[in-house]
Amino acid sequence: MTRPDILAFDFDGVICDGLVEYFQTAWKAYCKIWNPTPSTPPDGLAERFYPLRPVIETGWEMPLLLRSLLLGRDETEILADWQAIAHQRVEAEGLKPADLAQAVDGTRDEWIQSDLNHWLAQHRFYPGVIDRLKRCLEEVEQCVVISTKEGRFIQTLLEREQVAIAPEQIYGKEVRQPKHETLRQLTNRYCSKTSSTPDIWFIEDRVKTLDIVRTHSDLSHVTLYLADWGYNTVSDRDRAMKDEQLHVLSSAVFAQELDTWKS
Repeated sequence: MTRPDILAFDFDGVICDGLVEYFQTAWKAYCKIWNPTPSTPPDGLAERFYPLRPVIETGWEMPLLLRSLLLGRDETEILADWQAIAHQRVEAEGLKPADLAQAVDGTRDEWIQSDLNHWLAQHRFYPGVIDRLKRCLEEVEQCVVISTKEGRFIQTLLEREQVAIAPEQIYGKEVRQPKHETLRQLTNRYCSKTSSTPDIWFIEDRVKTLDIVRTHSDLSHVTLYLADWGYNTVSDRDRAMKDEQLHVLSSAVFAQELDTWKS
């Protein structure tokens, strides 16, 4: 069976579905900034937000996305040109991304501090992923999680699903480095022990993150997979399908044996 030396997973959008938490945090931050009346989200707003989550590159954009929807922006326009729309909205209202980021981060921190269990309960796992992750941990010598979420939360969420993963296998927000740098670090550690370059497979749900990895020539040994069930769009998946350097991984193929993933 074909197996990588190192199998690396993103967390949010690959293992964990955090859309419910994202929306609730975004709405609470929105309320801090715009003070809507009433302070409950309009019916259907969450359902409009969820499919648009892939356009968000950094957390401060989430309440801005809600603002755009509530001001009548069409979902098709947002999917096509979100970064331009976000810039226009910031300019039009005299907003500062740093202030928006503070509202989002502060909201999440307050929620975690006041009721950690409730915050954790807003996270779900994609169907079949936990079982497959457990099998990967048995099949591959080195499995790791690389994420922008804090490692302690990843650890807790996985422990609740009886996933046996050690803290040293999780590279979370606290490592304070981009994912490509973590992949480089993993490579260097493996090379120092074995004097050979590892075969690394990296599963991520954002095309832009995979694009960044492949700009680094010293990471050409990393096989890049786009999880099509995560935070990506039809256009993202179409582009990846046409790219010889990317492998689009469906949940059905993900559930199969490792040597079928590249086919």
